[in-house]
Amino acid sequence: MSARPVDAIGQKIAIARTRLMMERPFLGALVAHLPIVPDTRCRGVATDARVIYYNAQFLGELSLAETQFVLAHQALHCALNHFTRRGSRLIARWDAACDHAVNQMLLDDGMTPPATVSQAVRFRGLSAEEIYPLLDDGASHQGFDEHWFGGSDGMALQIAGARHDTPDYPDTTAEFLAGHRDGVDELAMRVPMTSTAIAATWDDRLVASAHAALAAGRLGAPWRAIMAATMQPRLPWRALLARFLVSMARDDYSFQRPSRRGGEAILPGLASTQANLVVALDTSGSVERDDLHQFLQEIDALKGQLSARVILLGCDSAIVPGAPWIFEPWDRLELPHDLAGGGSTRFGPVFDWVHRAGIRPDALLYFTDALGEFPDHAPAYPVLWLVKDNGKVPWGLHVQLN
Repeated sequence: MSARPVDAIGQKIAIARTRLMMERPFLGALVAHLPIVPDTRCRGVATDARVIYYNAQFLGELSLAETQFVLAHQALHCALNHFTRRGSRLIARWDAACDHAVNQMLLDDGMTPPATVSQAVRFRGLSAEEIYPLLDDGASHQGFDEHWFGGSDGMALQIAGARHDTPDYPDTTAEFLAGHRDGVDELAMRVPMTSTAIAATWDDRLVASAHAALAAGRLGAPWRAIMAATMQPRLPWRALLARFLVSMARDDYSFQRPSRRGGEAILPGLASTQANLVVALDTSGSVERDDLHQFLQEIDALKGQLSARVILLGCDSAIVPGAPWIFEPWDRLELPHDLAGGGSTRFGPVFDWVHRAGIRPDALLYFTDALGEFPDHAPAYPVLWLVKDNGKVPWGLHVQLN
């Protein structure tokens, strides 16, 4: 079959990307970070963690739903940092493991794969590292996509023929890498990014995309579970907490007309709106007071940067006496001396209190060991569980403290 006109394929890509943004905003936001360009060197699609490349004939033969699957597949390879996690594993076998992991995630989300997609239900819920040893020794990468990860600091892709396990990928030498659009410095000179910098960028994108989808009530249960399992091993909990709270910041530029005394010119000014946070502490007997104190110190160190007002609640099986405690952005956030507790653990009273108070916080942070009775449904606002020990949460974002 001859290739369709590139402009027709470009239109299909634009529609597929728009539908992802509307139907699956978490995946759509990840895809939006990747330019999508034609390249005759790839047999289907490819990515180098910076760009998605595609063969026009391959995409021309896919349905719109299959095109959405293919774009999301590439974006997840990047967002999950598959290009930095291989270590000393064989390239072809690692690529196969990554494809199985990503494909199963998308299938579980109800997406429509191309006919040639590698899938195995036995790999459901497993990471690429867990899938890798389960593959046959002779496993090879036969997916529709190619992983063009290259660079001088650990992302170097071995040139075809250098080793028996290297797939037949295009040469990724200096000319190829020179085309990466990583950025420019103050002299407009190209600045290549290291794999570590690219991985950190994708960490930020992954967290931001999840938070945005969660705030809109559009982060499905499978992706919440994946986020909980994916973010914790790579980032310390303090960094995750900081990124979550920074994403709540509302500083923006305003072109509102100033006072007449300022003249007729309308210049942009930085306008800030106070953020409202609810912080809940598990005061049951299984959480120590020193842990609560250290947690509040971290919140206090961050809230001043965000101009955040904090409503502090304590709860075991019910809201503790004396709550809530209100802290303005300029107040020091401290653990109340009269904080009571020690009973069993129920999380519902906190969310019931917020509902009765008629407030909708920008986010609710809950410090707990997650050993208790959860409400059946998530609220309409973002919830971040900061979990001590190994407890599990049924919804919201989960950050493991230890």
